[in-house]
Amino acid sequence: MEEIMIKSKIEAPRTSGINFGLAFADHLSVKVKGDVFATLTYPDGREEIVIDKSNIYTLDGGVFAAILFSNSAGSGNARFVNMLAVGTGASGSQQSPDIPDYQQRRLNTPLYKKIFSSVVFRKADGSLSVDGNSNPIPTNIVDFTTTFESAEAVGALTEMGLISSVNELPTNFVSNPNNFPQDRDVSEVVTDYDTLINYLTFPVINKPNGAILAITWRLTF
Repeated sequence: MEEIMIKSKIEAPRTSGINFGLAFADHLSVKVKGDVFATLTYPDGREEIVIDKSNIYTLDGGVFAAILFSNSAGSGNARFVNMLAVGTGASGSQQSPDIPDYQQRRLNTPLYKKIFSSVVFRKADGSLSVDGNSNPIPTNIVDFTTTFESAEAVGALTEMGLISSVNELPTNFVSNPNNFPQDRDVSEVVTDYDTLINYLTFPVINKPNGAILAITWRLTF
């Protein structure tokens, strides 16, 4: 699993994860990991599991979390993770794209984004976390599910990401203009752009017109 370690002091990035500083007690350590599951349903009703793998938690995702935890986003830019974006531009070949880099700031070739159809908390056994009246009870496991309908996100998909989007127009992206890693500008305020929180590359999914793509992105804290 790709994971990110949150500690009380800043350490250099490591190949097994990313560390960034937050105002937590020295003994506090929180692991964040993500898993993505996707099913493609064709017009004839046939279903195919097209993704079941772990994702990369980005460095900008860590910055974004630090902003929220520190309550320093109160200048009109405070947002939450609100959309799933898919694209066609993963580096490398379509059948074997490059492993994503945690310094990734945007989708390489964004195609379509959409708000979540559901956000639910789960227990450790995978069951829904609700009370006796089916009201959600927050846990450390949350599923973000998005369904791209028949005419949405049609194309040769090779990348996707959880984002905090500036707007909800499906094809209007406000991507961070700063590249990585050569000229990454850490002084930029990430909330001025669509902030890429989690990123995933995968062998091409050819979504035809008429097919429905359902994606669940599970974060475990």
